[in-house]
Amino acid sequence: MSKRILALLERALAVARQLGARHWRKVLNVRLRLRWNEEIFHLLLAGSVGILGGLVNLIFYHAIEGVKHFALHRPGDVMEVAELLDWWQRLLIPALGGLAAGLVLHWGLQLVKPGATNMLEVVVAGDGRLKFRPGLVRTLSSLVSIGTGASIGREGSIVHMAATLASKLGQWFNWHPYRLRLLVGCGAAAGLSAAYNAPIAGAVFAAQIVLGNFSMTCFAPLIVASVMATLVSRSFFGIAPWYEVPAHEFTSLDQLGWFMLFGVLCGVFGAGFLRLLTASEGLFARLRGPVYLRLALGGVIVGAIAIGFPDVWGNGYGATNKILHHSLGWEFLAGLLLAKLVATLAAVGAGTIGGVLTPTLFLGAGLGSLLASGLHSAGIATTLPTHTFALVGMGSVLAATTHSPLLAMIMMFEISLNYSMMPPLMLTCAVATLVARQLHPDSVYTATLKARGLEAGADSPRLGAAHQQKVGDLMRAPVSPMRENTPLPEISAFFLQHTFNFLPVVDAEQRLLGLVALQDLKAYLNDVDLLSSVIASDVMRPAPVVLTPDQLLTDALPMLLASEQRNVPVVNSLSERRLVGSVLRTEALGLMAEAIAARSTWASH
Repeated sequence: MSKRILALLERALAVARQLGARHWRKVLNVRLRLRWNEEIFHLLLAGSVGILGGLVNLIFYHAIEGVKHFALHRPGDVMEVAELLDWWQRLLIPALGGLAAGLVLHWGLQLVKPGATNMLEVVVAGDGRLKFRPGLVRTLSSLVSIGTGASIGREGSIVHMAATLASKLGQWFNWHPYRLRLLVGCGAAAGLSAAYNAPIAGAVFAAQIVLGNFSMTCFAPLIVASVMATLVSRSFFGIAPWYEVPAHEFTSLDQLGWFMLFGVLCGVFGAGFLRLLTASEGLFARLRGPVYLRLALGGVIVGAIAIGFPDVWGNGYGATNKILHHSLGWEFLAGLLLAKLVATLAAVGAGTIGGVLTPTLFLGAGLGSLLASGLHSAGIATTLPTHTFALVGMGSVLAATTHSPLLAMIMMFEISLNYSMMPPLMLTCAVATLVARQLHPDSVYTATLKARGLEAGADSPRLGAAHQQKVGDLMRAPVSPMRENTPLPEISAFFLQHTFNFLPVVDAEQRLLGLVALQDLKAYLNDVDLLSSVIASDVMRPAPVVLTPDQLLTDALPMLLASEQRNVPVVNSLSERRLVGSVLRTEALGLMAEAIAARSTWASH
């Protein structure tokens, strides 16, 4: 009886082997279709970073409220609080706030190790590593400044902290520089999206300003991070637009004439603002003394201006809404515009930590409202409401300072939800950007980099700039290698469990001997008995392409184009050939294509 059972079992096993050999190729095809790839992993990472960015915005908001409660003893927008204070309080509070913020920087940065904290710098010329402790010190200083009325925006610190935490996440896992840079971009997208409730603008900001790359390999994770951050933020703050104005339908070409001229004015104003920022920073830098004295001086200037114009306190959000919803005289508008301009120059020039995006929106609103008031006083363009010029001015001055009309147009739509303004807004943003570029070649984000000897225009490629990257920047863990004496059934099982089309073969010292190709196994699939007698060295082929970490991607391009491998092996040197990593061929070629396309477009301009 037992012999009969054993015979039946042997027969069943033989049938199973035949069926397995017959359907082997079908199983392999299914495995290839269900493969787990790098893009999916990046999307999951981006979603986590997006949640993190939304939480950073929430924590930052409550932290500022805590500082305001401590310093001002009143809730609400700091501008509204300033209007209720005595003149001496308007002067003293920003001055003491600047002193305290400077002391946080002075003492805090002495306690922590120095490190890179410039988000664009670590993308353009670094490895994507933002230091957490210096970043935290800068964030704490920013909280003090914003909570005590400094003429600075909160979005800069939110974006920077979200990007820092995203970079730190990658550093914990010791990921390669390419992924760290992408995480920095996702953090920036999440921070801006959460701060402004603007997911499209957040993704575009990170793609164009931070990473300099709109390929789907990069843009898709930025979108996921932006969406997740926005939803987290909306769950706490709702979805109301930042600025609400009545719609105005544009149906005639003659309505756009004034906006062409307005675009030129915004371009000149934006370029002048950037030059004044540079001059202000240089003036404060020449002052001898520690950083807390410079920030205190900046606070004194803001406080002195606030005696006559309390609207200069804060990022300008409350004052911008006042301009949009109230009819103000042109004399007051001119004074308020000049006051906010000087206050912002003093805060930024002194070294106050924060963003200039929201103050820029205020300046644009003031400029547009002032122009409309002047035109209406002269009996010109009376059919165009003042708030139309104000809202268009916000986007146009933003476009002029960032050199990014696309970002400005999208952001203005998302923070106002007013589509009727898009025709004049698009036209004015384009004109303002062209004029500003002619007058000042650097944007508000790239001027700092240029001062450090780094070139990164708004159009120049960064992540994806393959002409500047090396193989080591993209290198990841190698495909799990096989020893030269590994039997074929074990190799076949590995192919079934993974999606690789080639497996590296190494010796006892991890030197690369060759490759086993998936297609080379077909000759052995129909002979079950032969499978167990064949080892890796019998079926391997020489590795046609090997890379080294110090190779430039431009030098590796011919080899990548000639290779059939999805994961091209990387060895420590061509002489020793010890396997140290791999490069995803499609990723490297995609970066090269983006860099070439971006350079061609840039050169054509």
